[in-house]
Amino acid sequence: MSTHLTIEQITTSFDTTYAWNYGSVKEGLRDLYEKAKRDQWEGSILPWDTNVDIEKGIFPQEINPFLGHPFYNKMTEKERKEFGIQDLSWTLSQFLHGEQGALLVAGQLVDAVPWMDGKLYAASQVMDEARHVEVYDRYLREKLGKEWPINVQLKSMLDIVLKDSRWDFKYLGMQIILEGLAMAAFGQMRELTTCALLKDLITNVMRDESRHVAFGVLSLRNYYDDMSMNELRDREEFIVTSCELMRDRLIADEVYAHMGLPVMEAHEAMLTSPLMIEFRKTLFARIVPNIKRLGLLTPYVRQGFERLGILGYEDLPADA
Repeated sequence: MSTHLTIEQITTSFDTTYAWNYGSVKEGLRDLYEKAKRDQWEGSILPWDTNVDIEKGIFPQEINPFLGHPFYNKMTEKERKEFGIQDLSWTLSQFLHGEQGALLVAGQLVDAVPWMDGKLYAASQVMDEARHVEVYDRYLREKLGKEWPINVQLKSMLDIVLKDSRWDFKYLGMQIILEGLAMAAFGQMRELTTCALLKDLITNVMRDESRHVAFGVLSLRNYYDDMSMNELRDREEFIVTSCELMRDRLIADEVYAHMGLPVMEAHEAMLTSPLMIEFRKTLFARIVPNIKRLGLLTPYVRQGFERLGILGYEDLPADA
């Protein structure tokens, strides 16, 4: 797990925009910025002295999608405990890497957004994301002692968002899709974990993330109303492709291989588990209504969401 590169460079290209109008041009964004300043918190105040018994496990066994599968039944109790530790460290590592991606994208938005309210709020998000990187990294190092490299699907998604030159794609990819997925995944983990420290950590992170999603919705509101069909199709394809890419990203094939499990069998068990099917669908419960609010739930996107089984979320309340 320590053989992956510690530094990687990619080439990005986008316009840096001065905004000489310092007034408020996007309704709601200045209020969101004031809220962001008021709600800053310090990662070191979390109860880091909490004893985390990782061998005992910090999630109920009933939610284990591998229960009853022959390859899992063959594992010793020691192997099952080790698998639980590795699986949790892998999942939290992906959260950590996603937060670094959000940190980098927020920095790009400070440069690229063409109005001052957006620059001010994006600057506050840079601080939020730095804090999220700090606390997830600290939990992984101090409580689990393990960090895994970023998985292929998440890396592909982050690279796409970082490399695209259009500022609205950065909003769609990060604020609407990735932050929306994070909110859902964090929320489920917070509700299920028995670890008081992790629950407290996630609660604080989610307060920030809810503002980040609202930032995307407020910033993109009405932006697509008069867009040409060709330009709109680029956004439609991006939304559907991104959601397809993200649907199965929380399947830890690397952990299965590390533990000597039959990777294809374990992967299939995760794909077909009724529990995990429902979990993956609920990850999109925040994304679909926000896409609809932005006017992007077009027939093309509807068809894609129907294939993914997530169209039923369209009438849930949108953010912001």
